[in-house]
Amino acid sequence: MQAKSNNFALIALMALFFVIGFITVLKDILVPHLKDIFELNYFEATLVQACFFSAYFITGGFFGKLLEKVGYPIGVVLGLVLTAVGCILFYPAASTASYPIFLSALFISASGIVLLQTAGNPFVTLLAPGKESTALTLVQAFNSLGTTLGPLFGAAFILSDATKYANKMEEAQSVQMPYLAIAGALILLAVVMYLLKLPDVRATAEKISDENHDGKTSIFQYPHFVLGAIAIFFYVGAEVTIGSFLISTMNKYVGIEEKIGAEYVAFYWGGAMIGRFVGSFIMTKIAPNKCLTFNAIINICLVLLAISFGGKIAMVSLLAIGLFNSIMFPSIFSLATKNLGKFTSRASGFISMAIVGGAIIPQVQSLVADNVSLLFSYIIPLICYIYIFFFAFRGYKIK
Repeated sequence: MQAKSNNFALIALMALFFVIGFITVLKDILVPHLKDIFELNYFEATLVQACFFSAYFITGGFFGKLLEKVGYPIGVVLGLVLTAVGCILFYPAASTASYPIFLSALFISASGIVLLQTAGNPFVTLLAPGKESTALTLVQAFNSLGTTLGPLFGAAFILSDATKYANKMEEAQSVQMPYLAIAGALILLAVVMYLLKLPDVRATAEKISDENHDGKTSIFQYPHFVLGAIAIFFYVGAEVTIGSFLISTMNKYVGIEEKIGAEYVAFYWGGAMIGRFVGSFIMTKIAPNKCLTFNAIINICLVLLAISFGGKIAMVSLLAIGLFNSIMFPSIFSLATKNLGKFTSRASGFISMAIVGGAIIPQVQSLVADNVSLLFSYIIPLICYIYIFFFAFRGYKIK
């Protein structure tokens, strides 16, 4: 009976992860859109990413402690509501055509996503003991489905031919109805999740702690967790910064206009989706750390190809990275939180803070792009993948 209940909960969480991916990737569409409206340079435009991902660092630790009090199911409902509030605030932000208000709305919606991530990831691993990486990779595949459809939605309803608008104010208001529709869907999903009465798995976490009692009193006493949190920082940073600069790279080096480029970005996130569906099967046969090692090596090679050759080779190489990004987050997360038991929710909160890499790494790459060249700036995600290789090869080991 318990196994059936857990399976039902995992199915429900697939919808949750779809929402997380869909909303998260829309900010990649906002970067070139707001860059054009407010006439920003690369550094100013990527404040969208900085604002969104700084929410992880600011709120992640608090949400980890909150989940210890209220449990994972209530955390999911609260996260959906908070995300909806942020989406609603896009309406006044667009009405005033104010970049700071846009960033504030992004921060609030991002805080909701942080709570959803902090609750959702450990929720999945605790629902599937012994199969953590496989279950999380499968559920994360629906996250990638969201990130695949998000750019198509953004290209159709947000990125449009600027000449059809009378002024910048009207162009800014193109985001109002799409984000109101998303807010409505989030509130509906929150009601559904509340009515489903998903199982509270805090008792499972306590049981894992009892079975693996080693006298530790803090998550920072687990080296594999600390190294894994750093790996999450670099992984999210690499994934986000490549997604942020793909449209600009294709426009500058291949001559593809932004609206078409946004549609190509779907291949980047679509590759991650395919990789996660396939990876959830492969990791039943091959250890997650070995899969992670292989994918890190491939991505290192793909970034080197892009930097070395530019043009269409760079475009294809960068888009292909999405496929090999696929299993990285679920693999790193499950390896980093393995055997943490009662510390799992707090560890998840800290890992959510590490997702601030998505705010910092794009800013670092943008500085290199502004001062050296856009193509050479991909050396920043290259460094990220080198560290992920280290974690997959050695750092994941429990001591």
